[in-house]
Amino acid sequence: MNLLFVADPLETFKTYKDSTYAMMREAQRRGHTLAACEPRHLRWQTGGQVSAHVRRIRLTGHEEQWFHESPQAPAQRLAALRDFDAVLMRKDPPFDSEYFYATHLLEQAEREGARVFNRPRALRDHPEKLALLEFPQYTAPTLVTREAQAVRDFHAEHRDIILKPLDGMGGMGIFRVRDDGLNLGSIIETLNRHGEQTLMVQKFVPAIAQGDKRVLVIGGRPVPHCLARIPQGGEVRGNLAAGGKGVAQPLSTRDREIAEALGPVLAARGLLLVGLDIIGDSLTEINVTSPTCFQEITDQSGFDVAAMYIDALEAALRENTRA
Repeated sequence: MNLLFVADPLETFKTYKDSTYAMMREAQRRGHTLAACEPRHLRWQTGGQVSAHVRRIRLTGHEEQWFHESPQAPAQRLAALRDFDAVLMRKDPPFDSEYFYATHLLEQAEREGARVFNRPRALRDHPEKLALLEFPQYTAPTLVTREAQAVRDFHAEHRDIILKPLDGMGGMGIFRVRDDGLNLGSIIETLNRHGEQTLMVQKFVPAIAQGDKRVLVIGGRPVPHCLARIPQGGEVRGNLAAGGKGVAQPLSTRDREIAEALGPVLAARGLLLVGLDIIGDSLTEINVTSPTCFQEITDQSGFDVAAMYIDALEAALRENTRA
């Protein structure tokens, strides 16, 4: 297969933990060829096809200078996305306007015959905080609103709550307000910008002390181990980017129940890879843009997540060919 990864700049990859790198490494091990570009390199012009200035690369196996780029003249680097066997959208959040525009270019590439994973429309239809609204039976009590009084009422009911912006990532902008309501007004003003911005509020789940579990679902099936991201020190956030400690562990019965219920539904919509965030028994987020934790789970459990992903990608392409 000839694969194109739409991702952040290659020079920014931390290969010891990067899930996109793990995908690339497994794909190359199987003999597939690799190319990469950034969303800013996507283009379309009347009479043509969605194309990009791409970098043809080969992994070196070394931590420093981890890839070798084939020399190409500028004209040679321009390639139509439909000419690749698969296009993997792996740009990290935030899901901002430029990400949104990129999904429209990728959807046009699909109309021209490209095979894109995760599907661009599915990326737009499943914002990572709000996608869980479809599955309330698996969530902790949750409120989505702009209204300050609604947040105050929610706090009065549940007494210990988490507030978060809808466009946050890596634990950014998350606040906990306990029973005393200390600074609740100021936090609401910060997050909802005096009623101009929607936020999410959830009942605090004490099981965060045992970790915010990232459960990966590939091709509709759960990876048998998750990564519990455990808050450190006085932090309430378990995100690795916020200093959480990642501990791989087998899925619990509840983890598997949620993953097996949601997996086939989301896969049917074109989401080959999903990262469910589960605290205790409660689903808190559905991550679809660029789910991570491949290497941490593999290194600690021995289960090869990247191999499962490339298996699913190859199977999806075979199914696409038969169709």
